[in-house]
Amino acid sequence: MKQSKSTPQSRRIIGVDPGLASTGWGVIEAVNGRLVYIAHGCIETKADMPRGERLFSIYNSFLKVLKTYKPAEASIENLYFGKNISSAMTVSEARGILLLALTSRGLPVLELTPNEIKKAVVGVTRAEKNQIQEMVRFILGLKEIPKPDHAADALGAAICAANAGKL
Repeated sequence: MKQSKSTPQSRRIIGVDPGLASTGWGVIEAVNGRLVYIAHGCIETKADMPRGERLFSIYNSFLKVLKTYKPAEASIENLYFGKNISSAMTVSEARGILLLALTSRGLPVLELTPNEIKKAVVGVTRAEKNQIQEMVRFILGLKEIPKPDHAADALGAAICAANAGKL
């Protein structure tokens, strides 16, 4: 059952930057062409926990975020396979858990590449992390850059989804 605080003139969107150690999330509202900051945060797990427990913790914590902020739409960052394939595998497991949570709530999900998010937020695909963080701060009218950087990335994903139109 989908519950949302969105109205016909507004869309509440959650962006997600998946990770096993740190999953960033950010919630915005698109209201009459304006983007309004709602909240952001990180779900963190400890490296000494068994992987299954870490994934279960992410799942439960993320469901609480969804219940609290009641988004109507979601965007999640796709995996970027860099040099470390083993970390990509754990991130993909966390991403799967997050997709499960979003789907269980009946939310439409926009999956975005890091370059799509950079292009939407900064205007160029080769943007540096600090440029993305500063533009997220500017676009949402925040006094400070959202911390940690995973949460800023998640807000960037939400901004990208808002600009992409209705899911």
